[in-house]
Amino acid sequence: MGISEEKTALRTRYRRERNARYIEHSFEFLATIKELESASVIASYRSYGVEPDTQALNRKLILDGKTLLLPRMSGDSIEWVQWNGDESAFSRNKNIEEPIGDSFSDLDAIEVIVVPALRIDRSGYRLGQGGGYYDRALAKTSAFTIGLIHPDEISSEDLPREPWDIPLRAAATPDLVTRF
Repeated sequence: MGISEEKTALRTRYRRERNARYIEHSFEFLATIKELESASVIASYRSYGVEPDTQALNRKLILDGKTLLLPRMSGDSIEWVQWNGDESAFSRNKNIEEPIGDSFSDLDAIEVIVVPALRIDRSGYRLGQGGGYYDRALAKTSAFTIGLIHPDEISSEDLPREPWDIPLRAAATPDLVTRF
């Protein structure tokens, strides 16, 4: 089995496990960690289904006066769009709600990127939903990157890696931040 097939099998397994034990948690506490607290421009995402819930965190960042960016797929890339908390400012792309508006042009201004993940290993490598959108986006930035996962989703074994996989700088569960 090749790396790509191994990743596909792990995604199926991890989604099934996540669905079986999902409990809603808040990640709002992340707004107080030093990297987010000192940042002015933060890219996050709008969670759906049984992903770690970003709703409270995103609202807190806006209330704290941060420029909050959310992703929108454009071809095989992510473009970032500023979101001000307006719940009507989304369009649906399959399961994902994407922000409506102009794309944020100053990508060098992004200081932190909050990233979705199914699992993260001890070296900061993540297994996402597939498609490579985040790896392509992360390859173009020096921002602090932090992946959100549920408790017990830090892998004690290395996840399969391909040359384009980009490690994160940190992982967060609802009550713990691990920096790599």
